[in-house]
Order: sequence, then C-alpha cells, then structure tokens
Amino acid sequence: MNIVVDHVTKTIHRAVVLQDISLNFESGKVYGLQGENGSGKTMLLRLMCGLIYATEGSVSVNDRRLGKDLDFPESVGVMIESPAFIDEYTGQKNLELLAGLKQLISVSDIHNTLQAVGLDPNDKRTFKKYSLGMKQRLGIAAALMEKPDLLILDEPTNALDEQGVAMIAQLIRKECQRSALVVVACHDADFVQSVSDVVIQMQAGRVTSVIGK
Repeated sequence: MNIVVDHVTKTIHRAVVLQDISLNFESGKVYGLQGENGSGKTMLLRLMCGLIYATEGSVSVNDRRLGKDLDFPESVGVMIESPAFIDEYTGQKNLELLAGLKQLISVSDIHNTLQAVGLDPNDKRTFKKYSLGMKQRLGIAAALMEKPDLLILDEPTNALDEQGVAMIAQLIRKECQRSALVVVACHDADFVQSVSDVVIQMQAGRVTSVIGK
C-alpha cells in the first residue's frame, strides 16, 4: 500500500488545522507522528483513513483519491481517541460483532488477537467493568484483528503500564514485518523513536521535520 498526501490543507469552521502538508507513506514501514496537543496529528490520521477529507490538495491510496475514487482505504484498522464498545458485551462479543460486518476472520482469530494484546478471551466481565488499560487493549485488538494493510493508532500507549507499552511496541513491529503500513501518533517521544522507521514532527498544523532511520 502507498499513501500520498499532496499539498493538503484542512479548514474547520474557518480555522486552518492542517496547512500545505505533503507526505508519502509506504507499506512495510512504521511512521511516527510527534507533536504537542493541537499540532494536527489526529487530524492527519483522520484524513488518511477517510474520516474527513481535505479542503485543498488530496490524499491518495494506491493512486485512488479519497473522497473521489473511494470513501476510505479498503483494508484499514483504526484506533483514534478512546475506544468505544457496547458496555453490556464482553470483549470477545464486542469483537465478534465488529468482525461480523466484513466476515473476514473467525472466532479463533479473535481469540488469538485478544491473547496477543494481553486479554483473556474467556473473561466474562462486560466492557463497562474493564479498567482503562483493558479498554485500551481491546481498542488495539479491534484495530489489529483483521490484519489490515493500513494500521492507524492514535495514542496507543494511553492507560497502559510498562508491560503494556512493551506489548504494543512488539505488536507494531510484527505488523510492519508482515508488510503492513503503520502510522502511530503518540505524545511519548521515546516510544515513537523506538518503534518508528520514519518520525514526522508536527507543529501548529504543519510538518516541521521528517527523519528516517
């Protein structure tokens, strides 16, 4: 998968939230977005997965323009902001409900994904009884479970302990190894540096630097 962000500007209620951004993203790499709150990281993620469209410029996925040739990338796993699930369902049942929309994976696949993020597939607790860390892990599992070509994670380390942060770092590298395109926005600079092949620094809606390694 290849994503091209070409001279993109995004305006919301007359406020410019992204300004003249041009970037290229390729499969098999992890791209880390760094910047303070309000720097434009989440807006850029929303543009890349088709949740919003550019006011000026374009975002293209494999040479197909979002908002014109397709609504959103065909194979994408997304976790942006706080994970939202049905409070009365278990983690397993919530993921089964989501998986039923596309019917790409089995119950066994869901089982394995829950285990990979450190959750017990047989846990009978409902989502509303989950801790913040467990809710975060379930959100990560939902993004991962269908093995998407594009994986977008916004602040994946929120509410995770040191063991959980190490777990998500390992999962991100595994996704990269299977040639997924991974884009991570995170306030934790050390985490971004440790998992990313390319680090993109943002400030006030602009890209200020792109550093590859």
